Amino acid sequence: MIVFLVSLFMVVQYYVPLDSWAWMYQYLIDWTIIIGVFALLLGIWSLWRVNFNKIKQRAENWEYAVITLAGLLIMMIVGFVPGWGNLNNYVYEHFFYYILVPIQATMFSLLAFFISSAAFRAFRARSLLATLLLFAGLVIMIRFVPMGQVSSYISDLSGWILRVPNLAAKRAIIIGIGLGAIATAFKIMFGIERAYLGRD
Repeated sequence: MIVFLVSLFMVVQYYVPLDSWAWMYQYLIDWTIIIGVFALLLGIWSLWRVNFNKIKQRAENWEYAVITLAGLLIMMIVGFVPGWGNLNNYVYEHFFYYILVPIQATMFSLLAFFISSAAFRAFRARSLLATLLLFAGLVIMIRFVPMGQVSSYISDLSGWILRVPNLAAKRAIIIGIGLGAIATAFKIMFGIERAYLGRD
């Protein structure tokens, strides 16, 4: 009932703007921030409990759990010690630039490798659609290669591919996502979807 009433109010206030409802809308947004803070605490507790149990039971790769908890504790200490809780802190900068940034670079490198291998498998010209995908991919990839007069034609062709077929597919995906979000919202609003309550 709470979910239904709040979601109904959020829908109605969007389409029927009233001055008195603006205050209620801001009040609910403030509550969202408060709930988010408690959700953050719950997430930290969950992270601690799961990793602590891994260390306690000597589960597989439990050493990584030690590193995770050590990073959590160090960053919390850095944030809570007076005078340390700013972005120009020496410890924070070293953790950020020499640990987090290299980890992110590694993750993106692995992602680029998997994307390249998937593209290699997808670009095999075994059908008409695969051949069109291969051709479009090649045009998009070589559009920045300097080739004299040919570069302008390739640039125009790649611009057309990005503006017409690619944009049409992107809009179709966005419309599908929007319809899916609306359907899920109605299912939650009317109590059909109760996964957030821990039920099927």
